[in-house]
Amino acid sequence: MSTAAKPASPHSRQHLVDLPIKTTSYDRVAGMLVSLLLLIGGSVGVLFIVWLTTVLVFAPAPVPVKLVENVAGRGDHAAGFARDLEAPGEEEMPELQEPQIQTALEAVTDAVSIVAASMDVFDTTSVTTSKGKGGLGDSRPPGPLGEGDNIIPRWERWEVRYISNSVNAYAQQLDFFKIELGAAGGKPNIDYASSFGQGKPDTRQGPTKDEKRLYMTWKSGTLKQFDQQLLGRAGINTNGRMLMQFYPEEIEDRLAWIEMENAKKLGHPNVKEFLRTVFGVRAVGRGFEFYVIEPQRFRPAPP
Repeated sequence: MSTAAKPASPHSRQHLVDLPIKTTSYDRVAGMLVSLLLLIGGSVGVLFIVWLTTVLVFAPAPVPVKLVENVAGRGDHAAGFARDLEAPGEEEMPELQEPQIQTALEAVTDAVSIVAASMDVFDTTSVTTSKGKGGLGDSRPPGPLGEGDNIIPRWERWEVRYISNSVNAYAQQLDFFKIELGAAGGKPNIDYASSFGQGKPDTRQGPTKDEKRLYMTWKSGTLKQFDQQLLGRAGINTNGRMLMQFYPEEIEDRLAWIEMENAKKLGHPNVKEFLRTVFGVRAVGRGFEFYVIEPQRFRPAPP
């Protein structure tokens, strides 16, 4: 027997609908604290931004300046002890365009006398090695062709000293500075090797006339044997050949800046005074860096 549910009384229904929701003092205090924290946090953020604008100075990144040395060099001219001069052209001396017969004969006689005298005086080994017409060769040092200033070239005043007790540690230094080893002699091309940290180093060949980078050759020390071992790993024969270390342009620039900054500290900012600089290699963090390992030597600045 089913029974019908008894409807709620009007009194109980009214009690459920009109139940009041009141804000307590706790809610008011909490809301005030939250508002106060937001206000203080926003004010501190604005003040921090204002402080940053007064402290930080936003400037463009400095552009590295390359130290260029105007060094005299003979280029592909033969080495010598003077300078062969080219004869003046007709446009430089118009009076020679139509010479008189007597003048022409005298000039020919003088020219033959000079050549004969030159051949008598310079009939030595320098004549066979010189390239100029007069056999004097070129007295400028090796380097790019140009007159230049009275500066000792970097390849004559720089020396780099490595310190390592294993060939693998030495190879890490070469790889870090991206130095390429080379073997020259016995063939027209240079055999190169690089990236010695991998299983087999990378190798390539290139003609000597295309090589323009600064390179170092060994004067003494046991690390020369490490170069031979590393080149041997690359399958390059080193017997009777010259071993060279080729430095990238950015490393050469870095060495030049280190040399200049050290010279400035010693009161010698003029590159014409630089006589000898010896660099060393030391570990810094996870890499290496060059530094001046011996007192830098200078000479009186030439006029």
